[in-house]
Amino acid sequence: MSAIDLAPQKKIGILGGTFDPPHLGHLKLATHFSKLLHLDELLLIPSGEPWQKESDITPAKVRLQMTEAAGIDLARAFLYLNIPTQIGIDRMEIDRAGPSYAIDTVRDLRARFGVDASLTWLMGADSLLNLSSWNSWDQLLSYVNLAVASRPHHELSLEMHPEIKVLLEKHQYFDPNLLEKSPFGRIYLDKSLSVDLSSTNLRNQLKSTSRGMIGSEQIPSHTLEIITNLGLYK
Repeated sequence: MSAIDLAPQKKIGILGGTFDPPHLGHLKLATHFSKLLHLDELLLIPSGEPWQKESDITPAKVRLQMTEAAGIDLARAFLYLNIPTQIGIDRMEIDRAGPSYAIDTVRDLRARFGVDASLTWLMGADSLLNLSSWNSWDQLLSYVNLAVASRPHHELSLEMHPEIKVLLEKHQYFDPNLLEKSPFGRIYLDKSLSVDLSSTNLRNQLKSTSRGMIGSEQIPSHTLEIITNLGLYK
């Protein structure tokens, strides 16, 4: 397949991750790109077996429950901001046996939505910097576009692997509207959004004496309610 400039039938955003737990950084990234790229639909896809993470992650079904709760807060934000993007919580990686690889997910989504749909994987700059460690990473752009948000303490020009630099030279575009017009094969780096939250830091804080200091400005309120009710991360 090769990227083309025909107007796609549908614009789909993909936000994958461990979501252990989902936080406001995820929601801000989702909101920003849903509006910027005029997404018809946004899929939040919690990983089943995140092969690059430590072994003591929260069970997949609980992370799915927290992601569904975060989706409620995201839907309310979209309604308030008049963003028409539909939100879906997809359990495809949880239901798939074995390690969760993004390449398997994008292949399945391409088969689901067809060859004309614009599929865009949303990620932070830290994920782009680590992209060359992903399974079959060099095949991803044959199925999706990439929309990358900047993050504090991640200077792309200084930390980037040579293979990722080559990838950007071939596939980077500076107009986000061009992603809407291409089903796959393009990368857009967005420097206007900078989110300094991480699930790892939040888990550590939840395990510490400062647990009570975490509020809805860090973790979506419905997700925080589940964390409290189930006594997670203690």
